[in-house]
Amino acid sequence: MKTSKNYLAAIFSGVLFAPAAFGQGPVLNVRMDKAAEGLEKKVVSWRRDFHQHPELGNREFQTAAKIAAHLQALGIEVKTGVGKTGVVGLLKGGKPGPVVALRADMDGLPVTERVDLPFKSEAKTEYNGQQTGIMHACGHDTHVAILMGVAEVLASVKSDLHGTVKFIFQPAEEGAPVGEEGGAYLMVKEGVLENPKVDAIFGLHINSQTEVGTIKYRPGATMAAVDQFSIKLKGKQTHGASPWSGVDPIVTSAQVVMGLQTIVSRNLPLTENAAVVTVGAIHGGIRQNIIPEEVNMIGTIRSLDADMQKTIHRRISEVATNIAESAGAKADVKIDIMYPITYNDPKLTDQMIGSLEAVAGKNNVKITPAQTGAEDFSFYQQKVPGFFYFLGGMTKGTKVEDAAPHHTPDFKIDESCFVLGMKSLCHLTVDYMEQAGKTRTAAVSGK
Repeated sequence: MKTSKNYLAAIFSGVLFAPAAFGQGPVLNVRMDKAAEGLEKKVVSWRRDFHQHPELGNREFQTAAKIAAHLQALGIEVKTGVGKTGVVGLLKGGKPGPVVALRADMDGLPVTERVDLPFKSEAKTEYNGQQTGIMHACGHDTHVAILMGVAEVLASVKSDLHGTVKFIFQPAEEGAPVGEEGGAYLMVKEGVLENPKVDAIFGLHINSQTEVGTIKYRPGATMAAVDQFSIKLKGKQTHGASPWSGVDPIVTSAQVVMGLQTIVSRNLPLTENAAVVTVGAIHGGIRQNIIPEEVNMIGTIRSLDADMQKTIHRRISEVATNIAESAGAKADVKIDIMYPITYNDPKLTDQMIGSLEAVAGKNNVKITPAQTGAEDFSFYQQKVPGFFYFLGGMTKGTKVEDAAPHHTPDFKIDESCFVLGMKSLCHLTVDYMEQAGKTRTAAVSGK
């Protein structure tokens, strides 16, 4: 595991930590827990404000301004405009130690809210040529509010922190507007994990179909890599009454769709990991009696294994190209790699599970199956060890089938989960710092 230069400098300059210096973790956690409980109403208020005033990716101007003002009021060093509208806060603890990053995403979605709330979003916009509402239909408003609360808690115990905390408020997790870069990719590109160099990063995601009080996680591949593909099938236009005088790209596209379905079922070792190939749209033709010259198809790929991902890419090209050739048509296949696999470093995950069990209760921390949804938190994990987990936001006693899923107009979160969200991130931060300190002390002393 990489270690910050400042931390190494402290060790090799002879500033070693006495074992007792790292024995205050439990006491500090109690203090932080009380502080988090005292902040609950404030965090709820922040969340409702963000929910009522959502902003799309790379356009989170008001959201970013409120975050920056809060961090500055806490005495935290603040940098704005990172990755377009991102905000980065730096809290330097009173003692040397590793650099821990905590991340929250800020953007809403082009969804018209249907939930009857006093803080319901009435925001409107035009998206891809269509009028739509804007809604925090994935819980990013809760992520921001929780991390603002965490910043306030950790700032209150600043002098007792063995290290530095980097707060990353990230735009455009759901994707940047067409023609723009954004999200975690752009923040990493602009150096968010450097100066000071991050040793480990933690992030949580609210889940509307997991009961409040429950935390779920998975070591290794947790969420899928996501890629998108486009296939242009070019035939020969002709009259619909005489298809033999042309090459029909519509019939060919139907054959390609069926052929693509065999990639997952026939070319992949499904006992190892899941995968998905979905055609999301087909466009071609303008009139009932004209066979068009061209059909365009677009779709998504989800994979949890790098080798399987490569196989899918290769087979999509082979299937589309060869089926088109057999029909006398031509296929132009393009595949764009979007988000990598969200991969929880197994060593870091194993190291930190005890922290979650201590704050939520051992029976409430559960391993979850891998998900075919994607998360751009994965870009951070490509550079530094990272741990990403799921926080229950469904009211206790609710049936899962009755809880609206993410990205839907009826998406709803039980706000009583916010305290556990704050506590969990605070515990992970302080416990990681303490464990890192003990490890380095033991290494230097030769134990």
